[in-house]
Amino acid sequence: MIGTEFLKGQGLGNQLFCYVSARCIARDLGYDFGTAGQEELAVNIHSKRGMYFMDMDLGRPVKEVSAYGAYREADRRLYMRTCVHDMTHGCYVAGADEGVYGVPDNTLLYGNLQAERYFLHHRAEIREWLRVKEEYDSHAFTRDNLCIINIRGGEYADSRVLFLRRKYWLDAMDNMRKIRSDMEFMVVTDDVEAAGRVLPEVKAHHFDLAGDYVTIKNARYLILSNSTFGFFPAFTSTTAEKVIAPKYWARHNVSDGYWASEQNIYEGFLYQDRRGRLFTARECRQELEAYKRRDRHSCRGYSEQAVRRQAAKDQALYYGDKAIRRLQRMVKKG
Repeated sequence: MIGTEFLKGQGLGNQLFCYVSARCIARDLGYDFGTAGQEELAVNIHSKRGMYFMDMDLGRPVKEVSAYGAYREADRRLYMRTCVHDMTHGCYVAGADEGVYGVPDNTLLYGNLQAERYFLHHRAEIREWLRVKEEYDSHAFTRDNLCIINIRGGEYADSRVLFLRRKYWLDAMDNMRKIRSDMEFMVVTDDVEAAGRVLPEVKAHHFDLAGDYVTIKNARYLILSNSTFGFFPAFTSTTAEKVIAPKYWARHNVSDGYWASEQNIYEGFLYQDRRGRLFTARECRQELEAYKRRDRHSCRGYSEQAVRRQAAKDQALYYGDKAIRRLQRMVKKG
């Protein structure tokens, strides 16, 4: 048996990645599949109700985690002057870990587990594994001229590095209007207040967990944030015609060419850079390989003084961005 563990407090998007990747790897290796921590699935910041809107086969229940071996996905980090986190902890940039295909029987897999290498070839099966119950599915917002925008707020909203800037959303909306001049937009978010700060002109909604999920899943057009929550509804969608996501994913705001992480380059998505240009997954991978061949400086030994300076810079830029957005809202109202 090969499996994984749903961890307490782990976001639903991350849990689904671990579940899908581990189940696909188990199938590829000819093993049964199982999960530990089944009571923690979908019990997190999104909802306390558990996975009520899907009948997910969680495989063999693992009661005693200590009785199983653990394989932790390879971790690769760059220590960059991007922000305090990247200077002190490093920025996670790892790709797929081929070592997962050599694990022995009775092993639980841990890690990011977000690379399409693990699951892309099982797409049709994954659609069945993650099928939404009929009573929770809805096409109320499936329209040929409606684009769903998925803004991630929460702890992202206080991070200059993670919270996508207004320009990203405006550029993506312009790119969607090139498809249809009458394109309309609606925001689905976990944080209506944060969405209203960055994109006040677009109505924002936060339904229940199922409502947010199916609105994304059944959209014709999608603009995603750098969040795992929106991935599987987009990946399993049978209605989506165009999906735009941020280039460099979790470091869209600051990257000079690295991805955080390269696991988040997916076939079928278009990735938008800070200038509003769109790139295919293939183009992103080619560019990343060229970046890796260049000599990069990744230093673990930043001084305390350098870290303090970066912390002050991060704070100043964060509050500066916030003040600008507040001023823009006042001007619009006034």
